[in-house]
Amino acid sequence: MSATGAVVDERLRDQWLQARRDVGGAFFAPRAEEIARLCHRMAERFARGGRLLAVGVSPAARSDVRHVAVEFVHPVIVGKRALPALGLVGESAPVDVELELAAEPDDIVMAFGEPGDGAALAGAVAGARRRGCLTIAFSALGADWELEPPTSDPFIRQEIAETTYHVLWELVHVFFEHRGLLGGRTEHRVHDVGASSFLYPFLGEREHDLDAILADVQRSVVMKADDVQDLRSATLFGSGEALARGAEMLRRAFERSGRLLALGNGGSATDAMDVVADFASPPAGRGWTARPALDLTADTAIITAVANDIGTDAIFARQVIAYGRPGDVLLSLSTSGNSLSVLAALAEARRRDLVTVALVGYDGGRVAAEGLADHIVISPSQYIPRIQEAHATAYHLLRELTELEHG
Repeated sequence: MSATGAVVDERLRDQWLQARRDVGGAFFAPRAEEIARLCHRMAERFARGGRLLAVGVSPAARSDVRHVAVEFVHPVIVGKRALPALGLVGESAPVDVELELAAEPDDIVMAFGEPGDGAALAGAVAGARRRGCLTIAFSALGADWELEPPTSDPFIRQEIAETTYHVLWELVHVFFEHRGLLGGRTEHRVHDVGASSFLYPFLGEREHDLDAILADVQRSVVMKADDVQDLRSATLFGSGEALARGAEMLRRAFERSGRLLALGNGGSATDAMDVVADFASPPAGRGWTARPALDLTADTAIITAVANDIGTDAIFARQVIAYGRPGDVLLSLSTSGNSLSVLAALAEARRRDLVTVALVGYDGGRVAAEGLADHIVISPSQYIPRIQEAHATAYHLLRELTELEHG
């Protein structure tokens, strides 16, 4: 099956959505209690000074490493605390050495990748366990908690993993709101309010409420997984034509020696990393051609130089000036559709005759209202984690459609 006339074949769309619904249903509901208990264990580690150390070595895994780190350090939910997190991807030393140098007993280690990604990744997990870290992995790497999606499709595996670590990040905060449930913490957080307890029961947080809180968190896990599936459907039904046209433009660009340029801020920057990895290092076994793609979020020296000397609004536009050529395709990701650095890059791309594709959330923001991109895919939600998860599905399908046009 293929996309014909820049419209996604309905059977193909339904097949994509059903595959994700089937895998999500087989994963989240059966493992919701386990994920809830893991949130509690992570909260206990954070409460006594632990950090999250995310590790990965493959191009695709590195984007998840960066994504989960920025979510914990820079929470997008107003009022939620920043939690310490580091991403280790083997830049300064082999990843197992990086982790050995960084890890402390109260830390949480989250590993991204497959067993075939190299002995260093499995060795990093094993070393972290010996040190006393809580270890989590999304494949069989010998971690304490292995949350492996029940599918061999690499795109769906990544999407399930992303929803899982978003859920872990969202729901770990529930236990900070019930601090009396955090065993092993360094601060005394349970208050004996004596006879006043009937007036102010929340002041006397008790450990015996743990089962009730875990049950609430378990239900929330399933609800969030259902929400993203609904948003995937809304995205593909509402913006399927834009997605198909974007794939068609990409295919034409590659046929004419053009390139893909991708960009975004924060979690969307890590999505841009993932897009570039998917095009430049396609999944094995599919016979897909590696495509030229540039990640405009990758070079911190360029980004910080431009931000320091000109301003943050220009961090991507200046790179479009440097790298963009007529016929290239610029893919921008923005959950709000209002990021000034994204808007400036889209404007510069149009001036230079690049094709522009935008993945946005909410109602599309200024990108949609002002028609600032040629092809606009909207994930209609106000909740950033779900938008990013739907965007992952959209750009995975964009990658697949680019190849299916040949088949």
